[in-house]
Amino acid sequence: MVHNPIVLDLETQNSFQDVGNDLKKLKVSVVGIYEYATNQYLTFREEDFPQLFPKLEKASMLVGFNINKFDLPVLAPYYVGKMEQFHTLDMLEEVEKVLGFRVSLDNLAQATLNLKKSGHGLLAIDLFRNNEWEKLISYCLDDVRITRELYEYGLKNN
Repeated sequence: MVHNPIVLDLETQNSFQDVGNDLKKLKVSVVGIYEYATNQYLTFREEDFPQLFPKLEKASMLVGFNINKFDLPVLAPYYVGKMEQFHTLDMLEEVEKVLGFRVSLDNLAQATLNLKKSGHGLLAIDLFRNNEWEKLISYCLDDVRITRELYEYGLKNN
């Protein structure tokens, strides 16, 4: 298979508190990806998921931060296939194996790349609820960009 990863991050419509800690009820507001095959950052709202899933199915790997325990389970109710089919690289899991504890994307980005996130997940929920799509998309793609840069740093530095 051609090495054609996709870096993925998503934002939700609801908080854990809103849905009694049920991941599958969080609902997706927006999915951001970086597609290596086309060198493009793209975003998808719920109505765009029919265009998202074929891209994910063609990817050699999905790269994310907490993708296995958060992003894919939140996305699963929208997908007719099995999420288990996707080969993933979960950077949080990899860092946890080395350090022995979990770190936030923001802390990892600051320590590794001297980059800071532009916000936090609860801000993204407010942006969604206030219909501030441009800000929400910008925030999501910022996380995708940071995740991509961490992934490339890891590839370069083992």
